[in-house]
Amino acid sequence: MTPTTTDAHISDFYCNQALSGRVPVQRVMETDRVLAFHHTNPAHPVHIVVVPKTHVPSLTDLGPADEGLLAEVVAVVRAVAARVEREHGSCSVTTNLGLYQESKHMHWHITFRGESPEQIRGAYGHHDDM
Repeated sequence: MTPTTTDAHISDFYCNQALSGRVPVQRVMETDRVLAFHHTNPAHPVHIVVVPKTHVPSLTDLGPADEGLLAEVVAVVRAVAARVEREHGSCSVTTNLGLYQESKHMHWHITFRGESPEQIRGAYGHHDDM
């Protein structure tokens, strides 16, 4: 059987593993309601995840959470992204929805993929530099 979002066994790595302490995480930043930590299986040289400490399904489905929690999450995302950008010159900030969202707990990835400035300009252009 192929899992769907209606199955009883929906994945929530963040509640079940990271926030419960079953999997140790290296904290980057923390508030009373939000945690930023280095990804436990990073796909990039810098790969940080930001999650609310209570279950929130996704950016478009806050469940019982209030907009204030979303604002706190975004504030932590901004602070961590600013630090990564300052240290490495660039970063990406992403969140996934629907079938793209493997773990059904709102989470944001802040990554620096390790490219040189020349590689970044070659891949993305920089039309504003003209």
